Amino acid sequence: MSHNPVFVEERRDKVEEVREIRRTTCCVVGGGPGGVILALLLARKGVAVELLEAHDDFDRDFRGDTIHPSVMELLDELGLAERLLTLRHTKIHTGTFMTPDGPVTVADFRRLKTRFPYIMMIPQKDFLEFLVEEARRYPSFHLTMGARVEELVREGEAVVGVGYESDGRAHEVRALLTVGADGRGSRVHHLTGFEPFKTSPPMDVLWFRLPRSEDDGEGLFARFGGGTAVVMLDRLEEWQIGYVILKGSYRQVREEGIEALRRKLAEAVPLLAGRVAHLKEWKQVAMLSVESSRLPRWYLPGLLFIGDAAHVMSPVGGVGINYAIQDAVAAANVLSAPLLSGEVKTEHLREVQRRREWPTRVIQAIQTQLQNRVVAAALKPGQQFNLPPFIRLLLRIPLLRDLPARIIAFGVRPSHIEN
Repeated sequence: MSHNPVFVEERRDKVEEVREIRRTTCCVVGGGPGGVILALLLARKGVAVELLEAHDDFDRDFRGDTIHPSVMELLDELGLAERLLTLRHTKIHTGTFMTPDGPVTVADFRRLKTRFPYIMMIPQKDFLEFLVEEARRYPSFHLTMGARVEELVREGEAVVGVGYESDGRAHEVRALLTVGADGRGSRVHHLTGFEPFKTSPPMDVLWFRLPRSEDDGEGLFARFGGGTAVVMLDRLEEWQIGYVILKGSYRQVREEGIEALRRKLAEAVPLLAGRVAHLKEWKQVAMLSVESSRLPRWYLPGLLFIGDAAHVMSPVGGVGINYAIQDAVAAANVLSAPLLSGEVKTEHLREVQRRREWPTRVIQAIQTQLQNRVVAAALKPGQQFNLPPFIRLLLRIPLLRDLPARIIAFGVRPSHIEN
């Protein structure tokens, strides 16, 4: 197999259909933040990369729009942070719970020791297009949009590529390494038959947007209690609203009608009472089925999973993008040299999981505790919600009060780019 930039050949399969075959060194399936960052980092090293994205563009609503300080630091290591900051965005400096006793700031990113003491809010479409534009500077990078993976190509026990459909035709990419970075609904994951270890969270989330006024305040706000839990993210002229519901209750919420949702939202967040009328129909609402899971093993010979394809993250803390990108950085650090030499061994793939599995286990355990002890308690009807005593105590101890902000901002054992 050649490990030079992509070239094309053709063959006929069993039904005599001409199938285009592209040969490359690394095939990355999934054009989300983790997949694009990995492709960019490998292309910078001179590795031939084929990036396959199932959709025809990056413009999909209610994807994660948060860029955490750890990601900004990684982009700064690449010399890209200042350019990214020229794009239209907002900055979240604090995370505040609205309680019966008044607002409580549980995360103040301004106190962190970093050049980027905030969470950057930018449409994921803009972020991905920015990264792809940078990746296209490298001749070894190739992107195919509208590429829907249908099969894994195997030789014995090893995965040697994928078959996909695009523009009504069958195609194939043969690669030394295939990376599944195609998110929580990973098609590649499904094709392997791997069964993830699952935890059952107590919630699903409805996402929608409402107008924001200049005098509303800025940042991230959460109001829990009385059977409702609402999270508000500042997006310039809009609030992005996460309305938490009990797991499996979406059908009931729909049957109650959009008017009932507007009424409950206005009662939970009086600030929004005059704006809920903007929520007119269900097509304005996206439902995220929340789950948390991870694969016991993230690899097969010739195949690696990263990001949500390896470990689905709860939205608590909004760390999913952060962890997917850190997975990508760890993978690029470990695999660039083996890919360039043309010999990727199972121990290389195992090393990627070794570096990233423990941070994933820790953050998922924290998320599970917060879901069970904070979110589940807030969703009990008629029950007044207060922050758990352990959180209030944590916030009063100077040496520990910045721990929530630090975990949200950087995660556990963050990756850095190894040149």
